[in-house]
Amino acid sequence: MTYTLENYLVGLHTGGWFGWSDSKNKVYANLIIHPKISNELGVMIDNPHTKPSEADCTAGVAALQADYDAQDYARKREFEYPLIRECVHAILDDDLDALQVKRQAVKDKYPKE
Repeated sequence: MTYTLENYLVGLHTGGWFGWSDSKNKVYANLIIHPKISNELGVMIDNPHTKPSEADCTAGVAALQADYDAQDYARKREFEYPLIRECVHAILDDDLDALQVKRQAVKDKYPKE
């Protein structure tokens, strides 16, 4: 996954507090802050949010991407770890050593780095 400016902005505040002057080109230069937004009761109010700086946006997108990239090993491991039913059978059959060997092989294949 590649994070975008829009991903960052959606995470800053709830509701439709921002938009784009060109919805096909979602870059900072086209970012607009709506003057009015709907509150939790559906009443239109003045938007209390201001436009974040371009530097804050760039740093925010980079942080989201770094966090996502840092978990790559975990996403890869998830599909190769033994299934829950295999774990249950290993427990019931007193075969935890074999289960641990399988888990360690996956960890070795996809280290945290």
